[in-house]
Order: sequence, then structure tokens, then C-alpha cells
Amino acid sequence: MRLNFRARGEQSQRTLDLDRMVVAQGVSFRVLHLLSRSAQVMVLLGLQYNRPFHRDSAFLLLLALGPIVWISMIEVFPFQPLPRHTIWSPAFLSIALWQPLFEELLFRGIVQGRLLQSTARRKTWIGLSVSNLLTSLLFSLAHLASHSVSWSLLVFVPSLCFGFVRDRFGSVHPSITLHAFYNAGYFLLLGGLTLPNSF
Repeated sequence: MRLNFRARGEQSQRTLDLDRMVVAQGVSFRVLHLLSRSAQVMVLLGLQYNRPFHRDSAFLLLLALGPIVWISMIEVFPFQPLPRHTIWSPAFLSIALWQPLFEELLFRGIVQGRLLQSTARRKTWIGLSVSNLLTSLLFSLAHLASHSVSWSLLVFVPSLCFGFVRDRFGSVHPSITLHAFYNAGYFLLLGGLTLPNSF
């Protein structure tokens, strides 16, 4: 009889990684091991819906900060609301719905979810996890591909907000909602000049 210790070692390492991730996601160890492989992936990437986030005071505060920032930006940038016919255009829907969805799945789901697996990445600095800080840095750098340096720097703080709610709820649902709300509001109030140039 031949024993395969390598496969057993890989299995135990995968179990340890899942166990670390379970702590970060707020799912019990017993429940995770009972889940199918696809359900485990959903937990690890934050695709599950853990608890209602729309009633949470921190989430509501971050939601309320959006309009405050938009109104303050009117003082700096020219006020150029979108024309009515543009609101249902493919460009606006892409910016308000599709981009937040895909960006959050990639950055907060895959990148931040993977970084959360490391014990060291769960440490916090002024209430923000190291995985959130690293993910937000990557998020800002990714915006350099199609935006100016100043715009890429401006997205760092909202990215920290998205990562914060991802950590707080162990799910990408709140970060997708917040990101879509921030994008939609900004472009509805100030994006009339920048929307046509975004593609």
C-alpha cells in the first residue's frame, strides 16, 4: 500500500487557508466544511449575503457622505448635470452599474478576499485592514490606465470606503451598492462634461 503524503499536506493547507478565511468572513468553521466547493468559493470571495447592511449605521453614514461630497465638488468643478436622455444611455448605465459591479467583484471580491486569507493582512490600521489599504492602492493604480493622476488619487478614499464595508460585512454586496451610488450621483450632478469623454 502506497501512501500519498503530498496530497494530504496540500489538503490540510487548503483547509487551513479556508479556516483563516472563515474567521475573516464571519462564517462558522462547521458550516464552511459542510458547504459545497462552489459555496466555499462564494464565501471566500464575499459573494454571499450575510446580514442586512442597509440598516447599519456605518453603511448609512458612508451613503450620506456621497451627496455631501458631490455638493462640495460643485464649488470646485463646473455644475453640469446630465441631460435627461443621457441618463438611460449605455455610457451612463455602464458607469453607474456595470463598472461598479465588475470592479467590486475584481478588487473587493478576488483581490481583497485573497489578501484576507493571510493572517497578517487582517491587521488593522486606524480601523482599516491592511488588505483594504493594499486593494485600494491597486484600485487607484488601475485607474491610471484610463484617467489622470489626480483622478486616480481621488478614487483612493472612496475605495477605502468600499473596502471597509466589504470587511465589515464579509460580503461584496454593500461595496457594490455604495460604489454604484457614488458613481451614479457624481455623474448625475457633475458628469455632464466627463461622461461623453469616458469612453
